[in-house]
Amino acid sequence: MLVLLPPSEGKAPSGRGAPLKPDALSLPELAAAREAVLEELVELCTADEDKAREVLGLSEGLRDEVAKNAGLRTAGARPAGEIYTGVLYDALDLASLDTAARRRAGRSLLVFSGLWGAVRVTDRIPSYRCSMGVKLPGLGALAGHWRAPMAEALPAVAGGGLVLDLRSAAYAAAWKPKGEVAERTATVRVLHAPTRKVVSHFNKATKGRIVRSLLTAGAVPKGPAELVEALRDLGYAVEAQAPQKAGRAWSLDVLVTEIH
Repeated sequence: MLVLLPPSEGKAPSGRGAPLKPDALSLPELAAAREAVLEELVELCTADEDKAREVLGLSEGLRDEVAKNAGLRTAGARPAGEIYTGVLYDALDLASLDTAARRRAGRSLLVFSGLWGAVRVTDRIPSYRCSMGVKLPGLGALAGHWRAPMAEALPAVAGGGLVLDLRSAAYAAAWKPKGEVAERTATVRVLHAPTRKVVSHFNKATKGRIVRSLLTAGAVPKGPAELVEALRDLGYAVEAQAPQKAGRAWSLDVLVTEIH
């Protein structure tokens, strides 16, 4: 099982660990594309703070994020699972998983990123600010920058099992599963059952709980149909829609009654 996650906008501090070692990151096929983004981002944030804030879409109150980006090559690095914070990651709570579940998380979770493309939660990275929606002056829109290298690297990473896609639209734009990979992919919406509406905070928290439940239970569904069964066994109310055409993903709605 491969679980595709969005990053969090807010991130924990880098800390005082050893600095980034780009060649130690997972998915080495993305190395050249990562270096291109890292080089331009560091240069932009070092040369012109005001322009960097404009490009990154940062308010005056987030000016310190520019300086953080300027120091990416020398900042301390920590496991990505500790860097990413926010609603989904709080609900997932990787740090409190038992040893077996943490190992499963290291093998199955893949976090998409405007800067790194995609990283495992065990990959050591510094704290940064660069969303997939950014358009860098030299490289252009990051989703477009990542599309070709992702298309080359990700099918092999997906292997022959289930792909559980929990990404937001901006990050899904960097890689869309195709062909037989798409047919074993499931996307998930979380709906407030009484209103059938998506609520952002609620959506993220429930997705974090879903991933945690699967990791804790040691569930290894082979495909979307088996995922539906596993989630129902774990107590989730799930409605599934199988694709009507070949080469399309399954759509799952997880229905919840309480917003928390």
